[in-house]
Amino acid sequence: MAGRTSLTVHEGMLGMSENVFINTKNRSHVITADVEIPKAGTSGAILAQAGRFGGWSLYLKDGKPTYTYNFLGLQRFTISAPQGLPAGKSTIRFEFAYDGGGIGKGAVGTLFVNGKSVATGRIDRTQCCGFSADEGADVGADEGTPVTEAYKVPFKFSGKISQVTIELKEMKKADSEEAAEGRKAAMLKRGLSD
Repeated sequence: MAGRTSLTVHEGMLGMSENVFINTKNRSHVITADVEIPKAGTSGAILAQAGRFGGWSLYLKDGKPTYTYNFLGLQRFTISAPQGLPAGKSTIRFEFAYDGGGIGKGAVGTLFVNGKSVATGRIDRTQCCGFSADEGADVGADEGTPVTEAYKVPFKFSGKISQVTIELKEMKKADSEEAAEGRKAAMLKRGLSD
């Protein structure tokens, strides 16, 4: 995935490890999901990465678009729309505006539904170097352990997901170099622990 700035995934893609999934850590990014909601409403994970001990999830809870960032299992930051989605097709977009200035910093998250901002919140801390060695990214479910205790796994999406696109934003050169150094340090630590 080195050098890629965009990745489109589809419903049913499960267990994608961090090495085969786009790296959203330490940078601003946008997640855009095209979904279809049945008349009865829906809940479920749209896209989730990792689990209980760190990761993030974009999901519908009682029909409301919601994003939760899990910092090492110690803190969870949740941003949720006040209203559920209507039946039919909708586009959910989550903008993750990273603070910059180094690795593991905070961010501001904003949820949009069909182009309209519906919720904004602060994510005080982020994981700099890795989420999980054994839990991957899932589209249409959150398998393994849950990113948030707000739902039970596998929390399958009961509507339809056409596609989800993750787009990385440009980084300042200094932030890019610091993130690369952080990844190298994490790989060395992982190698020593093996």
